[in-house]
Amino acid sequence: MTAEHFDTTLTSLKQRKPFQMFTVVLRGGERFEVDFPLALGFREGVAVFLTPQGGPIVFDHNSVHQIGPDSSDPT
Repeated sequence: MTAEHFDTTLTSLKQRKPFQMFTVVLRGGERFEVDFPLALGFREGVAVFLTPQGGPIVFDHNSVHQIGPDSSDPT
């Protein structure tokens, strides 16, 4: 995924009205749900998500396998 596509995809998902949770699946198999739009920040292919517990998850366009509302099944 290019940095531009990464940013465009996250912008689109973050700005949906009403906001709907979406899943990020990383190449290593880790997955997490973005459950609050203001907990996600990104720029030029790099993002940080603050989990409900307050811990950050940093990821970039190269580490993502899939992003989207239907990412619960990456096959």
